Amino acid sequence: MSTFPLDLHWVGHPRSIASALLRSHDFCALIDPGPASTLSTLREQLASHNLRVADLDALLLTHIHLDHAGATGSLAQENPGLKVYVHSRGAAHMADPSKLLASAVRLYGDTMQTFFGDFLPVPEANLHILEGGETLSLGSRTLRVLYTPGHASHHVTYFDPAENIAFVGDTAGISVEGHPFILPATPPPDINLELWGTSLDSIAQLQPQRLFLTHFSFSEHPARHIASYRERLHHWSDVVAKILATGQDDPLSSQSFIREVSADAAKFLSPGDFSHYAFNGALYLSWLGLVRYHRKRFSALHAP
Repeated sequence: MSTFPLDLHWVGHPRSIASALLRSHDFCALIDPGPASTLSTLREQLASHNLRVADLDALLLTHIHLDHAGATGSLAQENPGLKVYVHSRGAAHMADPSKLLASAVRLYGDTMQTFFGDFLPVPEANLHILEGGETLSLGSRTLRVLYTPGHASHHVTYFDPAENIAFVGDTAGISVEGHPFILPATPPPDINLELWGTSLDSIAQLQPQRLFLTHFSFSEHPARHIASYRERLHHWSDVVAKILATGQDDPLSSQSFIREVSADAAKFLSPGDFSHYAFNGALYLSWLGLVRYHRKRFSALHAP
């Protein structure tokens, strides 16, 4: 099986969302097909490999956020035999996305349609439920499934032992084509740094030779990548905790966070590169996710 990154040129931005094409002589699958807004680009990318949507056997979702999984229902409508692999915590939202969409509208507002297009429901017959720990037979190769929450409670990682690639979705952050700077992605609602640390441990224990990130493509130094990401993720968490402790009102708090993490990123990225990373990572949403994490943690610690 060979792996090819497909650049979906999300809302005109190259190197923002990559779908992974897994191809062998008897099987074709996509890991994270992207949002429905990029369907025309996805079709063009498949055509460059002499493939159509009808030629796909499966979609493997790392998680159900719209930028990763939004096109799934449209693709299943076009190819009714398509198998859709998804964690059990996300499966119900693929069959009935109404709650997921209502939550996303609160975050994205009027930009929803432009960014993501239509999120169509997936017929339950197409859904293949994962818990983590499975081994999937995909044609002549196999993939191992790890349950890797932290970014999302329904996040999984796929590991191809033959090619020694871990397909990590958003568990290992945002790094464009292996750049050593890694931007956290911590949107609401279910960021959990304790679970995230365990998930990073599980990926590191595989000793993969490469990571495949949806944002964006391959990272060639997994051990260094994971260590660096873990450090920055906790740094961002500490920044949020420090700002919350000052009692600033919410607009000033988020601005303080964005200024501080932007100054950190500017040490490693040119202005143009930082602008691209910030677009991919939506810093304000990362602020909201970490604020929610800290407030939930505080409430749990001080519950009667």
